[in-house]
Amino acid sequence: MGFTEKQESLVNSSWESFKQNLSGYSVLFYTIILEKAPAAKGMFSFLKDTTGVQDSPQLQAHAAKVFEMVRDSAVQLRATGEVILGDATLGAIHIQKGVVDPHFVVVKEALLKTIKEAAGGNWSEELSTAWEVAYDGLAASIKKSMS
Repeated sequence: MGFTEKQESLVNSSWESFKQNLSGYSVLFYTIILEKAPAAKGMFSFLKDTTGVQDSPQLQAHAAKVFEMVRDSAVQLRATGEVILGDATLGAIHIQKGVVDPHFVVVKEALLKTIKEAAGGNWSEELSTAWEVAYDGLAASIKKSMS
């Protein structure tokens, strides 16, 4: 079964909730990443020289881009059943930063925990699954562009 209209709607509505507190959710997202993979700090230029996770326009912009790309993946999966990267340089950037498979797992976990927080009382297994499928589609496309 393909990505459903309801799944797309769930992703879109929780994306809107995420955007309402971009600063707080961005910090949460990267805090979770660094709790799981402290060495990943050096992969993010906006975190390299900071103590912990400091809010900044760059941090918010990157978090917004990650979550928006997952949201866009949901739209693509619903429309065509596949995810096509809008930015052809993503694979090269991920290679340059030293991203490997376990990093995708950490980001997925951080993304889901952040969306759970953003969704609040609207969180459900169905919502989680929608984000997971959309993220997995995006991650697969990025990995493909890395090979």
